[in-house]
Amino acid sequence: MKNISRDIAPYAKSLAMQFPVLSIQGPRQSGKTTLARTLFPDYGYVNLEHPDTRAEAEGASFLRLHPAPLIIDEVQRMPSLLSRIQVAVDERPGENGLYVLTRSHQPALRSGVGQSLAGRVGGLTLLPLSLAELSAAGIHSERERRLVEGFMPRLFSERQSSFELYRNYAATCLEKDVSQLTRLRERRPFETFVRLLAGRVGQLYNSAGISDETGVSAPTLRGWLSILEACHLVFVLPPYYRNFGKRFVKTPKVYFTEPGLAAWQLGIRDSGQAVRDPAFGGLFENMVVVEALKTRLNAGRTPDLYFIRDQYGTEIDLVVEDGRSLHLFEIKSSTSFSTDFTRNLDAVRRAISDVASATVVYGGDSPAAVRDIAFVPFRDLAAHMRRLGLA
Repeated sequence: MKNISRDIAPYAKSLAMQFPVLSIQGPRQSGKTTLARTLFPDYGYVNLEHPDTRAEAEGASFLRLHPAPLIIDEVQRMPSLLSRIQVAVDERPGENGLYVLTRSHQPALRSGVGQSLAGRVGGLTLLPLSLAELSAAGIHSERERRLVEGFMPRLFSERQSSFELYRNYAATCLEKDVSQLTRLRERRPFETFVRLLAGRVGQLYNSAGISDETGVSAPTLRGWLSILEACHLVFVLPPYYRNFGKRFVKTPKVYFTEPGLAAWQLGIRDSGQAVRDPAFGGLFENMVVVEALKTRLNAGRTPDLYFIRDQYGTEIDLVVEDGRSLHLFEIKSSTSFSTDFTRNLDAVRRAISDVASATVVYGGDSPAAVRDIAFVPFRDLAAHMRRLGLA
């Protein structure tokens, strides 16, 4: 199958026209290299994952041997190269689109980009394929299958099995990315930590409970969670509690940027198993929340995503803040809709002001409306967000 068009492409082109350097970050195998080489086919290309290329990059003549315009893949493998890119950029004032950098994790480059390339780089985050991108390519899957198989481009371009992909993906991320960021004394507690996170998607992050189950201290768990964030493997959804007083919780939730990886971590291997699993509702919520995240990022918008939960358990699964307005989204995995799904939306709208819209995203196929609350099929979330002006 041919490569699937990415919704973020216009934003990437726009940044390349405005800045000397375009930085594309995201998890491994999310399509960063394909995007860069598709958008800039005439650029030179080097991949710093190759040991010989890294050795060559240590030399002062590297950028002369590989002149701009140039794509540099996995640049986090050689952070020292950033200062030389800065010099090369400054020698060509007024020229944009000179370098395209891709990277799979953030810390190794955060300080370098902030210092060496400050004011010279436009950055974006590319996550795996979205439901909207798959639909545009004519790929329509039922919710259970998509939760199991996930959204990695390689699943569609190479028809690789999801089981083999995630088994090797988990090992690669642990051996390459995680090992670059920290020294794990024992792999088993870390692997247990990741599985526990997968089983708790959609729930409040309970570090004390996870610490008890893993036998690992809360500070170490905080460090591990930061590493997973840095590698773009998980997304931390903060609570929205501004000016709400003490009635609202301040504990975040954690979602996987690739729902298929979360399902794989839980041992879910097929659609029938997925729908029977106790974690199904949380996995469906994960898929919808990350679809909203992709929609915002692909449009060049800051995420501004939250959830709301009060001390009595009344909860809104997803909140998008747009200026001073709030857009509320309740997420239900059911394939049929019920007016009961609007209860929390009504309660929260009575409690707070500045609510611009209220939506139920559900697992069915038919759009509907109850009073002023839209019922939107999960596949149509991106289009609905665009109609609301959120993307």
